Amino acid sequence: MFVVESICVAWFTLEFVLRFVNAQSKLAFARGPLNIIDAIAILPYYVSLVLDVGDESQEDVIMGASRGYLDKLSLILRLLRALRILYVMRLARHSLGLQTLGLTMQRSLREFGLLLLFVCVAVTLFAPLVHLAESELAPLAAINPHHRFSSIPASYWWAIISMTTVGYGDMVPRSVPGQMVALISILSGILIMAFPATSIFHTFSRSYQELKQEYERVWKQEQHEEKDDHSPDKESMSNKMHPSKLPPAAF
Repeated sequence: MFVVESICVAWFTLEFVLRFVNAQSKLAFARGPLNIIDAIAILPYYVSLVLDVGDESQEDVIMGASRGYLDKLSLILRLLRALRILYVMRLARHSLGLQTLGLTMQRSLREFGLLLLFVCVAVTLFAPLVHLAESELAPLAAINPHHRFSSIPASYWWAIISMTTVGYGDMVPRSVPGQMVALISILSGILIMAFPATSIFHTFSRSYQELKQEYERVWKQEQHEEKDDHSPDKESMSNKMHPSKLPPAAF
């Protein structure tokens, strides 16, 4: 696996360097989101390689000494290795769907902000209600060993997973008032999620059509350029093989 990863990283590095050298504007290239992701995905390999070598050399030097520094170094190394999953983001260069998703998220920042605001307000509302219903209105429910609404901050987790209709089941209201609050929070969560979904869907559809038309335009342009490059040769060959019999005045 190390050999395969080394070959892949070497190929990605060569491609990244060639694109950087051939870029007309180096600053615009460095600011590109996909280029930044490529750099973040490539650098952890080299950093981990250097840290591995440094870790081995320090183990030989300070045997029996305090290993706190080495433990922190290994933690950083594991975090950097986890960043290699960003290799998947390179598919966005060749995938129309991923490019559409990124463009939709970029254009729908306001809608996502409103959705986050609605969820935060609703969570802030329903978390104290379910804590009140389970701890105050139904004191017998607090005796239940499965009761986990110990505080309002602890109830925030239940409110989030209930409004997003996930419902892990780790926190469940046992009393009738708590179940009524849960019903209202779940219905509110469905409505809140549905409000900006229509706008985001239309943005996604419009972005997909625009990128698809751009792809088709570039493809037709490339085909047209290839035809233009080969057309003079074909015409000269046809004139040589089939000379024109029309008089010059006909032209």
